[in-house]
Amino acid sequence: MSRRVTQRDIARMTGVSQATVSLVLNNRSGDDVRIAPETRQRVLDAIRTTGYVADPVARRLVSGRNRILGVFTYEPVFPSTAADFYHPFLVGIEQRAEQLGCDLLLFTSSSQVSGAGGAGGGADGGAGGRKIFHADSRIGIADGTILLGRRVDRDDLVRLVGEGHAFVSVGRRDDAGGPVPYVGADYPAAVAALVERAHELGHTRIGYLGSGGPAESHADRLRGFQAAGGTVHLPPHNQQPPHNQQPPHNQLPLHGWLDAIERERLTAVLLEEYADAAALLAAARARGWSVPGDLSMAALGEPSGAGPLDETITRVRIPRREMGWQAVEQLTAAIEGVAVAGAVAGAAGGTVVQRLLPCAIHAGQTLVSRR
Repeated sequence: MSRRVTQRDIARMTGVSQATVSLVLNNRSGDDVRIAPETRQRVLDAIRTTGYVADPVARRLVSGRNRILGVFTYEPVFPSTAADFYHPFLVGIEQRAEQLGCDLLLFTSSSQVSGAGGAGGGADGGAGGRKIFHADSRIGIADGTILLGRRVDRDDLVRLVGEGHAFVSVGRRDDAGGPVPYVGADYPAAVAALVERAHELGHTRIGYLGSGGPAESHADRLRGFQAAGGTVHLPPHNQQPPHNQQPPHNQLPLHGWLDAIERERLTAVLLEEYADAAALLAAARARGWSVPGDLSMAALGEPSGAGPLDETITRVRIPRREMGWQAVEQLTAAIEGVAVAGAVAGAAGGTVVQRLLPCAIHAGQTLVSRR
């Protein structure tokens, strides 16, 4: 096997010092770096001719960076098909990392038993079985980490913020001992736009169906609904249907919702999750209701699984690819210490970037004028 080409070899071939080769490799320029254009080109030609590849360990020793970005997922998201909820996030992360010349490292050896709720509970209702910090944590291998998942462990966030780790959450997160850097979806604006649209269509009794928390994404949806003048919040419940109508267990809350919609004289409802909207649509029609004739509806999110998508349902479209893309951009800027507009004061005197990206509305056919 041929010997690996080194910087010393490149220096000898081009008649320059090894320090000059290093400066060219790291694209260093400026008043303190004086390399003639023809010398720089000679080094670049030698690198291209020999197929030289920089030793990542050596580059880390010089720059303190290895251009590896970690991706930590709180739920299993790989492998992911194009129909999966996480696929667009991953596409955006991969595309931008490739453009920036960064490799991605997926952290998977982190399965731990973590309590749901309490001190170990996740910001989205419990972290399940994964934690970043454990006895064999390898988070330090990467220059920084992207957090991806609906459930994020609160203890992890507190430690990441407190210890000054470079990280970005995909999805808005509440403060954890200080502001959390994130790229999220602007749910309040999207939901408010749907409420306003329903008002324009003549609906005055509009309901919000869902928990409204504690997950930040759910709280944001409910906040947008209330700010725009939404009428009634109907949280999930397990009210039983009539004894002669026994649906599958996972559909029990739907009959309570249908009864409440009738009782509250609602003519339009916004459902926190797409799956609930699809199920309520079927349950309402099974009860003999016309949708959207008797009841208009819209989903405030995307399908969470790889099942069929009903394009007739009006819904909020989350900018998932863009969120992944900008998470990489934001993380690399933080690693390199590049100032970014819109930063807020961090916990340790630095700055933290928090971005909310606009959502689009898929018009569908289930939100129409009141008859």
